[in-house]
Amino acid sequence: MGGSLCGVWVDDAGRVHTTVATADGARETRTAALRPFAWLGAEPAGLPAGVTVEALRGEGAFRFLAHAENREAFDAFLKTARDAGVDSLRPIESQFLLQNRARLYRDLMFGQLRRCQLDIEVASPSGSFPDAARPDDRVLAIGLRGAGRNHLLLLEQPTDAAEKSLLLALNAALAELDPDVIEGHNIFKFDFDYLRQRAKRHKVSCAWGRYGQNASFRSSKLKVAERWIDFTRCDLPGRAVVDTYLLVQLHDITTREMTSYGLKEAAIYFGITDEDSERTYIEGALIQRVFAEDRARFCAYLEDDLRETQGIADQLLPTYFEQARTFPTLLQEATLRGATSKIDLLFLEEYYHARQAVPAPPEVQPFEGGYTRSFQEGVFRHVLHFDVASLYPSLLLHIARNPRNDTLGVFIPLLRRLREYRLKYKQLAKTGATADERAEAQARQTSFKILINSFYGYLGFSGARFGDGELAAEVTRRGRELLQALIDEFALHGATILEADTDGIYLSSEKFHAEPEKLLALVAPILPAGIELEFDGRYAAMFCYKAKNYALYDGKKITLRGSALRSRGIEPFLKQLTGQLIRFLLGASPESPVVAAEAFRKQIAARTLPVAELAKSEILNQAPEAYERLIAEGGKPRRASAEVALQLSPRPRMGERVNYYITAKAKGKTSDWQRARALALHDPIAAPYDPDYYAEKLDDWLERYATFLGIKPLPAVSEQGELW
Repeated sequence: MGGSLCGVWVDDAGRVHTTVATADGARETRTAALRPFAWLGAEPAGLPAGVTVEALRGEGAFRFLAHAENREAFDAFLKTARDAGVDSLRPIESQFLLQNRARLYRDLMFGQLRRCQLDIEVASPSGSFPDAARPDDRVLAIGLRGAGRNHLLLLEQPTDAAEKSLLLALNAALAELDPDVIEGHNIFKFDFDYLRQRAKRHKVSCAWGRYGQNASFRSSKLKVAERWIDFTRCDLPGRAVVDTYLLVQLHDITTREMTSYGLKEAAIYFGITDEDSERTYIEGALIQRVFAEDRARFCAYLEDDLRETQGIADQLLPTYFEQARTFPTLLQEATLRGATSKIDLLFLEEYYHARQAVPAPPEVQPFEGGYTRSFQEGVFRHVLHFDVASLYPSLLLHIARNPRNDTLGVFIPLLRRLREYRLKYKQLAKTGATADERAEAQARQTSFKILINSFYGYLGFSGARFGDGELAAEVTRRGRELLQALIDEFALHGATILEADTDGIYLSSEKFHAEPEKLLALVAPILPAGIELEFDGRYAAMFCYKAKNYALYDGKKITLRGSALRSRGIEPFLKQLTGQLIRFLLGASPESPVVAAEAFRKQIAARTLPVAELAKSEILNQAPEAYERLIAEGGKPRRASAEVALQLSPRPRMGERVNYYITAKAKGKTSDWQRARALALHDPIAAPYDPDYYAEKLDDWLERYATFLGIKPLPAVSEQGELW
């Protein structure tokens, strides 16, 4: 093909439009051919013109492969072949990549990717939350950052004609910058959706794609851990749209450390902006006024938003960039799809080219998971952490057995090849000639590490085409046995075992704290061939609260694990007390939270504690309209956060946060859901918060941590004055 592929789009006729990066960094547009294809469970009775079907080798639910000469014939065939059982790849661009064994960005480094950050600021003359459907609301500014420069497009005057000109200027700017990727924080749910609505109002096309194409929009949702996020997805032919708001949440699935996913908070968390920096902040309600009265400050604020968006993407996007280089998929799909569907693509590529029958995803029965146990409660010093490197992939390679329906036998060879790639880049991350080469290698080895660790999870997932629950169960059984053997061996050498979880062990050892390598050398010989134990961290102290919930302190930084110590839904004043408790217990601060708790008690009783310190923050796991219908039909349970969503205008969407407080009890209103009120609607006179409710919350907190603080169990209410 020549050059590195960095954009693909298949038009309605089936022509493939590609963008290729040339040696000098330019972008060149080309066309290519595609024969759309689908797997079939049975041979269809008749075939339309332009479609051929061939029988495949081996056993599998999908034993036939159909190819079409063009998109029109393919789409017509799919409508008539449903009875034959059709399995077709979507989006169709993945078919082109798989068919040609092509990959996006194959010969590009991450730094050579053409990236553009986008952020908009809007005006809401009514003073309420911005709503693009209101005629008088409008776009004030569109900020773009690309090619190392900021491009700020500003509204000249508050008129429809000026806003239309602004939207046309955006089209021209994107055509000139010609980015491979457009990045934004909450770009799907806010920026692009808002721009779409204003463009429709002014009859301006959303000409943001390549090949002269407009953006397309559709309702979508993404599952992040246990919750779903609704958003209006935007697709741009030849480009990828990356929402850092979603990437941040996907990142936090494993770390569970973040309390907010907003741009400003995320920038501080990732170290892009220091808490004490001179970053320009403007409250949302003041954006319009500052735009009119202090244009320099407004522009500085917008530029800081662009800088922080780029900084977050700098850290989180390389993993997905590497996935696009590894899987036959688009970058945008890589950010929005789970590991299972991406791994499936690698297997399907091999089966397609081998003309081998493809299996249907098997049903996977539940099986026992990894080893998880908390051995101690309290605070411990001289803490060491050891873990088994890539435990489950290593055990899979040790067992060397392919899933039962992998008739082509590609699973283990593919896993072995990916592991070799990872080790290669891991070494290059240490020995690369330049800092850029080492950083690129580090990103690649991290991506491959995530990928090979996903192979085990793939086996146990019911939607995985080559899943095998029995093999997954065998891996976890051996993993549990191995971890128990390591625990016993560490104990033989005098270590106090604190916590064990899947592939890692935390222990306390004063003897080996300064020389963990010696302890590692004593224990490692019990491991089977090909399984490696690694020293992964040294800590001054560890607070063990309960299973999978603990805090670590390395003398500088505190790291929390588990939701019990950092629930995002906990009231801010209790969150503050918990943070103070952890710092105190770990020796990072001499200040006990007991005195602060008493101060909070007095402020709550006098209602002088700001309501924002008491307001709970929860993410909606159901659309307000769906909840409203459920309740109308007699459904239960009623939920405070959902009730609050019904109070707001415009209503928040599923996946968004609502903040609320609890008002005083009234006749017929005693439950939380009946007394919950949106923080934005707080009225200290007509609807003040309930001090008794929050005093009880404080009592519960004290009772929970009384043992660790060394105070007496909570006495009766009449005796609370003697608690201290």
